[in-house]
Order: sequence, then structure tokens, then C-alpha cells
Amino acid sequence: MESIPPVYSSATERQNKTYTPPWADLSIIGIAGSSGSGKTSVAMEIIKSLNLPWVVILVMDSFYKSLSSEDHARAHRNEYDFDCPDALDFDALVQTLKNLKQGKKADIPVYSFAEHQRQPQTTTLYSPRVLILEGILALHPQIVDLLDVKIFVEADMDVCLGRRIVRDVRERGRDIDGVIKQWFGFVKPSYKKHVEPQRAISDLIIPRGIENKTAIDLVVKHIQMKLDEKSQKHSADLQHLGLIALEHELSQNVHLMTQTPQFIGMNTILQNPATEQVDFVFYFDRLACMLVEKALDSASYISTAVNTPQGTGYNGLNPAGTTSAVSILRGGSCLETALKRTIPDCITGRVLIQTHEGTEEPELQYLKLPPQIETHETVMLLDPQMASGGAALMAVRVLMDHGVKEQRIVFVTCAAGKNGLKRLTAVYPKVKVIVGRIEEEREPRWMEKRYFGC
Repeated sequence: MESIPPVYSSATERQNKTYTPPWADLSIIGIAGSSGSGKTSVAMEIIKSLNLPWVVILVMDSFYKSLSSEDHARAHRNEYDFDCPDALDFDALVQTLKNLKQGKKADIPVYSFAEHQRQPQTTTLYSPRVLILEGILALHPQIVDLLDVKIFVEADMDVCLGRRIVRDVRERGRDIDGVIKQWFGFVKPSYKKHVEPQRAISDLIIPRGIENKTAIDLVVKHIQMKLDEKSQKHSADLQHLGLIALEHELSQNVHLMTQTPQFIGMNTILQNPATEQVDFVFYFDRLACMLVEKALDSASYISTAVNTPQGTGYNGLNPAGTTSAVSILRGGSCLETALKRTIPDCITGRVLIQTHEGTEEPELQYLKLPPQIETHETVMLLDPQMASGGAALMAVRVLMDHGVKEQRIVFVTCAAGKNGLKRLTAVYPKVKVIVGRIEEEREPRWMEKRYFGC
């Protein structure tokens, strides 16, 4: 998973063949409280205690509305009320939370406190297991139904004022007089009117902030229990898909390379343990080039007429649009050499998917996709070896969550188990698959090790 800094890192039959990644229906923890009450510190302590790479803080301040020129001038005079609900774009926030709940990517606004304006750039957020929504109105009625845990952080108001002065002067370029003016003019009245009423609907009230270790420990244990439940469900769903796959024939969208004497000969060299690494790399790249070339036959083309150097016309073909490729990294990107030899200017991306040793559950660790991948006509998904199909299912889902149409995805692999292929095409019947050979089920991954000599 790409390192994202806290944003402050038959109908029934078809339904049974859907794939839900572990990050869908993510847990959202809402943390509300007065400005300066210690909400951010509590959120950071929860992240520290969880010790997981998939927990993200989403700060509600990112969703402040863009200001008119008149309101912008008032804001710079500390005369604009940023603490009332009308200052926040709740429609955008609710849609963002719903998208993340469904496992989709979301573009988070970037807000400048110094300029009192949203910035043109956004931060992409995708695949967190846990989202901590932090803000003075994090338990607001418009979003409370989307929260799994509702927390209210309490602190003495004089302490809150002191913390706010330090923060705004040090981090947001404000002067002390302006901070105090805004506190008594807007912050404190809004606390009584809008913030404090959230206390009554919270699941847990945390006085003293991060000093309250017992309350934070309760939250952490609750989150860990929910994550364990989701992990078990995901593993069970993958097993269920495997049973469904056994009942189906191999899809017509699975294209096994023609087993010519040349192709079999190269596979023989690759399978031979006595083959030196330099020879292995040479023949692997040759074989991989043939796979990529075959994958290009599945791309879309448009008719094009050209004039030859001899002055005659030729009715040919041009690609219908951009072709890109995404490598599934587990042991290395050993198919990329063949890709660059075949399509030198191909736009590439990478996803790192590792299988958890204890649960055998595929986990998304890193993500870097080509810009505007949703507009590309063909997207090749490269994986040198596929066994159960769990990582392939997750990788296809990642592409689709980023707007790539299922029928535009071409999965390319040197070797795959038959049940893994059935599982992939049962869930995603429009995905085309180019496979070099069909191997024994659950064969250990070995190609990357031989290719890179490790």
C-alpha cells in the first residue's frame, strides 16, 4: 500500500461470486470534542497502540467549504465562524466516507489554514482497514450513522484555550490576540451549541485525553476484534469461491499459449534446476515477451490507412487508446523487462501484495498506479505465477476501484493453477487471461527466486 501521510497515511449465483476485499466496510472511529481537547493526541495514541499500517486519520478540517471573497476577508480578520456546522462541506464528507466504506478510493481535499482556502491538489486515500475521523463535529447527525465507534474527548476549557493558542501561533501563523478573539467570539459559543450535545450520543467519553490509558485500551481491543472478524470472513469467502470454481469449466477468456515445440523447449529450460541463472533470465525474458505480445492481441484497435514509401495504400490498425501495465509485486517485477522490450514506452504501475503467513490472506502493502489509468483502453496486469488466485482477485479489484473497466483488464501470467484461473474468471468473467502453462495446484512460487537469484 502506498505510504499515505495522515490526511492531517442468476442474481443469487452472481452474488455468491463477488469478491469483497478486506478493506471494504472499513471501521470508522469518530473522535469529537472541543478544539484543543486532545482529539488528535488520542487518535495518534490509538494508531500507536494498534501498530498496523492500515490506520489513517481523516481530519474534518480538510472539508471546510471554499470561502467567498467577502468571507475570506472576514476569516483573515478572525471574524468568520469556522466552528458552526455550516462551515463544513458535509455532503462531500458523507460521500467520501461512503466511498471508503465500499472499498473505493477517495480524493481528500487539502485545506490551507494560513490562506483559509482549499488547495487545488487533493490527497488520494485508498484501502485503510481503520479510519479515524477527527474533528469537533465528528459525531454530527449527518455522519453518525456511518460510525462504528463514537468517542468524545473532554478537557477543561481553559486548558483547551491554552493548547489552541500554542497550536495556532506555532503551526498556523496566527497572532495571540486573533486566537483569543476567535475563541470567545465563535469557538466557545459553538462548543455549547453544537459540540457538547454530541457527548450524549457517544459510546465512550475520554476525560484527560491520552492520560486515560484504560479508555484507549478498550477502543484498541474493540478495533482488533473487528479486524480479526473481517480477516476470518475474507479467508472464508476465498475458500467459498474456490468451491464454486470447482463446479465451472475453464472460461473462454482464458487463453493458454499454443504449446509449440519452441515454447515447450523454453519451459523445459526454465523447469530444469540445473539451468544457470544467466540462462534462466534469458529464456524467461524470451518467453515473457511472447506472453506480452499475445496479450496485445486482446487490446482494442482501430482501422487506419497509411501511404507506404512506395506510394501505395495500406489498410492497417492503430491502438484504440493508451495501453498500460501494472505489476503485482511479491518476489519482484521480473515481467517488466519483457514488457519494456515489447512496448518500450509503456506506462507502468505497481501493487505489492503479500500473503499473511498465519492466515494465508493476501494483503495490499503498496500501491502506485499510472495517472488517469481509468481512461486507458487496455491495462495489463502482470504476475509471473498464480496459484490460488487470491492476489489476482485483489489486484483486479484494486484496478476496478480506481475506475478501470473489467473488460479492459488483461491478466498475464507465466504459470497458473487451474482452480485459481477458474476462481478469477468466475468473479470477473470479462477479464481476459493470457497464461503460459497450467501447473499443479498450490505449486510454490519459485520463478522470481530463480530470476533474481535469491
